[in-house]
Amino acid sequence: MLDQESIGSPAGSPAASTQAERAAALAHALLTPSRALSLLLNAGHAIDHMMLLIFATAVGAIAADFGFARWEDLMPYSVGAFFMFGLGSIASGRLGDLWGRRGMMIIFFVGIGASAILVAFTQTAWQLAVALTVLGVFSSIYHPVGIPMLVAGAKNPGLTIGINGLAGNMGIAVAAIATGFLVKAIGWRAAFIVPGLVSIAGGVVFALVAPRETAPPSKRAPRQAISTRGTVARLLAIMTLAAISASFVFNFTTNGNAQLLQERFRGIVEDPATLGTLLAVVYAIAAFAQVIVGKLIDHFPIKRIYLVVVFAQIPLFALAAYAEGWTLWVLQLLFMAFTFGAIPFTDAMVVRYIDDGMRSRVSGMRIAISFGISSIAVYLLGPVVKAAGFGALLLALSAIAAVSLLFVALLPPEERPARP
Repeated sequence: MLDQESIGSPAGSPAASTQAERAAALAHALLTPSRALSLLLNAGHAIDHMMLLIFATAVGAIAADFGFARWEDLMPYSVGAFFMFGLGSIASGRLGDLWGRRGMMIIFFVGIGASAILVAFTQTAWQLAVALTVLGVFSSIYHPVGIPMLVAGAKNPGLTIGINGLAGNMGIAVAAIATGFLVKAIGWRAAFIVPGLVSIAGGVVFALVAPRETAPPSKRAPRQAISTRGTVARLLAIMTLAAISASFVFNFTTNGNAQLLQERFRGIVEDPATLGTLLAVVYAIAAFAQVIVGKLIDHFPIKRIYLVVVFAQIPLFALAAYAEGWTLWVLQLLFMAFTFGAIPFTDAMVVRYIDDGMRSRVSGMRIAISFGISSIAVYLLGPVVKAAGFGALLLALSAIAAVSLLFVALLPPEERPARP
């Protein structure tokens, strides 16, 4: 027969006291400052990618509101956001190392939120272009500042980067589903205002949670042996070349997927909220590829895994060029899984070879070059699709993936797992 203690102990009993202590210990473990800081940094990655993709998801509604006959004609006005996302990373990385990462992250949360709200109040295409460019300036802060802040001292940097990448791509998924519903229920302006307010609130919480820095990263004692100048130069050159081609793939897919799905599902599903949900499912499932890749990076040489991930993109894009309906959706899920799966590699190599005191500057330089050049993809997306269609675009992505494979093959062999 069950006794009273096994069913539920009265208040004040030893069993109840033990349960309360366990609950308190669990809450303390989950809400320690370091865990809270990690949660906020991962949330910042989600916000960063979400803000950059709201426009691409809502471009059809915005084009109609501004009097454009086709969404492709409005797409080039967003190129400033992605150009500044890359170019601004140089200044963001320097300030992160030389001034401090905590202050830069507060500026990120508040600045990107305020600029998103500014986008919502634009009335013309050129006003929109300026506001999106301002948003791009603040979005440039996260990657060279937030990721080095997150991985500093991490025991499993690959897994940490993978989880952070998952969070960033969940932001892309949220952009797809939330924008679809907000556009349908309220209008495209709400799709910028709501996340803008959330981001500003996140900045306030971050300021309360993040500990003050005793010294900027560049002034701290080195935590690891710095690789030789020649090794670092070679790695950075190859990483940057691979990152440029990978960024072209990332920008073309994430900015074009919503319209690709709409075109290939015509006559099957046409409701914007449903299409947004389907795209969100693609991003949410594909995002877990980064966690898997991050875990593998902690145990196996980077080059071997990187080659497999990039190679898989080539046939998937080629098959998607000719697919329609649900077949296209499945292929879209697969090629996005391998697109997202390629993201952790460059950050993992920075952690592997570069000391924390200069990681923000190195990351900022790499991002500036790769995303600065690949921002052309955002400018070309509308004109290319208008002139040649999505089939030609997807075949071009297959070719770009092949170029990425050649660059990755140039990486030096690594005899042991890529751990700091």
